[in-house]
Amino acid sequence: MDVEKTALPGIGLRHEFRTAKGQHAAVVSHVSGRRDIVIYHPDDPDTAVAALSLTTDEANGVAELLGTARIVERLADLRRQVVGLLTVQVPVTAGSPYDGRTLGDTQARTRTGASIVAVIRAGEILASPRPDFEFHPGDLAVAVGTAEGTAAVTDILNNG
Repeated sequence: MDVEKTALPGIGLRHEFRTAKGQHAAVVSHVSGRRDIVIYHPDDPDTAVAALSLTTDEANGVAELLGTARIVERLADLRRQVVGLLTVQVPVTAGSPYDGRTLGDTQARTRTGASIVAVIRAGEILASPRPDFEFHPGDLAVAVGTAEGTAAVTDILNNG
């Protein structure tokens, strides 16, 4: 699916797309955190026929319903398919050596052979975090690897 991103000065961003059936829609992300889902008239791309306004919490709930949680499900499926591969969720607590530090600072993959493949923050799954991703208290780091590797990632996030 092609998504066209448009900056809306003073408002936020609009992500516009067409479904496989040709329906024209957009998600408008306001700077306030509110999200609007807009459905356009099939014959007039400038006329909205319906709009749904969601708070940040509602938008996160809808995102979960639409499949962001599927990453963890896919990892669980992969774990069942590959003998010896584990998936663990490691909480980042206040006072953790990596509270306020980046994923790159952990050097988890280099040190353990396991990878941090996602972070769950406030119910939202952030897949494939970049090395500059900064951990916050309450984050759950999702690590994949051997039992030894995932145990070592847990140790790193807890003890440094």
